[in-house]
Amino acid sequence: MPNKIPGDSMNILYFAPHAMWPANTGARLRDYQLALQLAACANVTFLEMRGAEETLETAPAGCGVAKVVSSKKECTYTISKLLRGLAGPAPVTVLNCRSRDAFQLLAETLAAGQFDTVQIEGVHLMEYLPEIRQAPGSPAVVVDWHNIESEAMRRYACGAASWVKRAAARRTANLLERAEDILLAALAAHTVTSERERQNLLARRPGANVQVIPNGVDSDHYSAANLAEARARSGGDGARKNLLFVGSMDYHANIDAAVWFARTAWPEIARNYPDMQFTIVGRDPSREVCALASERIRVTGTVDDVRRYYATAVAAVAPIRCGGGTRLKILEAMAAGVPVVSTGLGAEGIEAENGTHLLLADGEAEIAAAVGCVASSSELSSRLAQAGRSLVKRKYDWSEISAKLFRIHERLAEAPRPGLREKALAS
Repeated sequence: MPNKIPGDSMNILYFAPHAMWPANTGARLRDYQLALQLAACANVTFLEMRGAEETLETAPAGCGVAKVVSSKKECTYTISKLLRGLAGPAPVTVLNCRSRDAFQLLAETLAAGQFDTVQIEGVHLMEYLPEIRQAPGSPAVVVDWHNIESEAMRRYACGAASWVKRAAARRTANLLERAEDILLAALAAHTVTSERERQNLLARRPGANVQVIPNGVDSDHYSAANLAEARARSGGDGARKNLLFVGSMDYHANIDAAVWFARTAWPEIARNYPDMQFTIVGRDPSREVCALASERIRVTGTVDDVRRYYATAVAAVAPIRCGGGTRLKILEAMAAGVPVVSTGLGAEGIEAENGTHLLLADGEAEIAAAVGCVASSSELSSRLAQAGRSLVKRKYDWSEISAKLFRIHERLAEAPRPGLREKALAS
């Protein structure tokens, strides 16, 4: 590939296994924001995969992405895919992203324009690599690891309710790890959400180019003025009586967290603070989450603007016990000036200090006590809120994060031939 001419605009293909919009999950929000920020420096084409029953929704005007190409997934988690996924070598999560429509649109998109780099979102898209490598100009590939999926699957296996689910999850974790090792060996650049995950991958393949591109947040979107406006539009009185848990409520880690917290820590909190309500905000709540709804527990489902809930929150909880990556829900709460109480696993990968930026607590008694400390001390609440927002603005604003990601793409594109790409990135 020839060196880039200074001032030339790069062409980047951003390939994700889900829709770009609406950005109503952590993965979608990360991809939307990274693509939006890259589009400020390059021509970005976003290739999305929509669920079989998902309707087409367009991103807001002015997002900057040059083009969005929409493909359809085939049915996921069918009996056939589950059985083939357990047999291997491809795990079911990879099979779920295998789509004739996506293969065709990827080939057409690559043929229509010469891309300098391609960013793929996670191990689930690894079967599309041969098509990308055959593209005109042999674009370099960056793989963005939202999680280390094998690690997240092993954590799920530890808490699965039945031995069948535990066995299936362990088998899937082993197959995912093999697939991840193939990616580590094959590609020139990898991005992860935390230094802990970077060290995890480097232990598996020393010398791999693994860079930290953390999850982030649009700090201005969650400013005090914007929260007040959102609250006024909703007609709320502004009293901070909500204990808030935000997340996609069809995701197993969030389902487990919401159910466990509601059944263990919440009863004591509810007794001590009779005016407080536990509010669970997030799309597609599962049957188990919906069953939690009561006079003091509210399950909202999808909301048009989460800021009105942050505006009336006494604290946000992240009682996560499984999963991986870093939690956008914590960064959002901090940006909104809401004190955070989280398990150690929930805050994993975020450079926040216990007692300074948030409170860490594991176990129902500890979490209940931590929530009580925030609810009963305006001084502690204010201190955590201010320190959390300051941390987010300094280290986790999307505009700062994306600049590093663009430099990774830029160095790969400037490498004169494939053999030098790894060296160029490391320099």
